[in-house]
Amino acid sequence: MMENAPSRLRPADLILLLGRLLLSLIFLHEGSVLASDITATIDTFAKLGLSAPVALAVIALQIGAGLCVATGFFCRLGAVALAFFCLATALLFHTNFASQNELLHFEKDLAIAGGMFVLSASGAGSISIDRLLRKRADRMHPWLGAVLS
Repeated sequence: MMENAPSRLRPADLILLLGRLLLSLIFLHEGSVLASDITATIDTFAKLGLSAPVALAVIALQIGAGLCVATGFFCRLGAVALAFFCLATALLFHTNFASQNELLHFEKDLAIAGGMFVLSASGAGSISIDRLLRKRADRMHPWLGAVLS
């Protein structure tokens, strides 16, 4: 009988939306900051031994996957991409544990990665573009329906 009842917004739906927005905020902000002064960004990446294409890829990842998580559009893919990005960042750039600041960044990256992995397992929830598209999944290619579920 419950299947025929109209969908109601539950507190869990709002909490999941809030969690997605909070998790995506850091990536959207940092990606925007990096993009706003691309010359300085490329110079900073060069000092770390990273090329300009890597800098551009990081900007694209942070903004693109950040938007995926925020809007709930291909949320699982965006969350997995950002989780691995956080793990890589922690392991490559924040391993000087003698510095309390570096240890804190390492732990924060691990925590954000954990949140992203949880989000990738749970999906975007009912307040998302994925949910709207999932309603039309019968008209989509099977792999697309699987990604949205």
